[in-house]
Amino acid sequence: MNDRQRSRRQVLRTGLGVTGLTGLAVLGAGRASAQESASAHASASGEFPDVPGMSGDRRANELWYRFNQATLYDQSADVRAAYAEINGHFGGNLPVTLREAWTTMYAEPGYPGNYAAFMAPVQRALGILSRVQLGVFDQYYPKRHGLLTAFSHFGQGTLFDPRERPGLRVHTMDAAPGEAPEAYHTWYLFMRAMMVLDIDTDRWRAMASPLAFTWALQNTALPAMDEINPPLPHRTVRALAETWLPRSIRRLDRDFQSFPRPPAASAR
Repeated sequence: MNDRQRSRRQVLRTGLGVTGLTGLAVLGAGRASAQESASAHASASGEFPDVPGMSGDRRANELWYRFNQATLYDQSADVRAAYAEINGHFGGNLPVTLREAWTTMYAEPGYPGNYAAFMAPVQRALGILSRVQLGVFDQYYPKRHGLLTAFSHFGQGTLFDPRERPGLRVHTMDAAPGEAPEAYHTWYLFMRAMMVLDIDTDRWRAMASPLAFTWALQNTALPAMDEINPPLPHRTVRALAETWLPRSIRRLDRDFQSFPRPPAASAR
């Protein structure tokens, strides 16, 4: 795997936006939703191009594909500069440095103010990424109806897109076969930085528990990165949704102390 392939989901480590839990449809084996039906209709009506060999929800596939294009493969000059600024702040070792620093700060009495001060030097860069990333989400889910379902598909690894690079044709978080993905922590910590630095705070706050839900889904499904994966049983998806979606930011801060897998099931 080359560096371009390896870095494909670096962009996901800098946070995503999702909001609105009403009308939630979390999909598993044997169930379909109104969002899926609408997505299939959009493909049939020509809203999205036909992609031979694609598997999974059509709109969700398009969302993640266009997200990759806007934030990685076809970056604007300001996005490139934002990533360079962020990487420079962390000395080129972003995931480890960020996670270790946050873990230390979380245990201090000044949290989250100390974390806000730590991330303040890259506030401008984070604002650029927030604008671009949320812009992609709003383009494909204008009122954010069904966006949580797109994250559910992402976590389960049920979106196979032949347009992506060989070895990474499933839209999900990168992980070695059978191993837990590690980048959800970086994703969450950038999202927390958005919150404490007042960058689209309400949207990032609303996204926190769906992110944790997606983290739990992928650690349960352990999908392959380059083949069509089956969905999880509906009862499993529903149980994970009921566990993770109600959680507060304070509780999620505690949960993300567990690395790389979620903590064992516990009471809300």
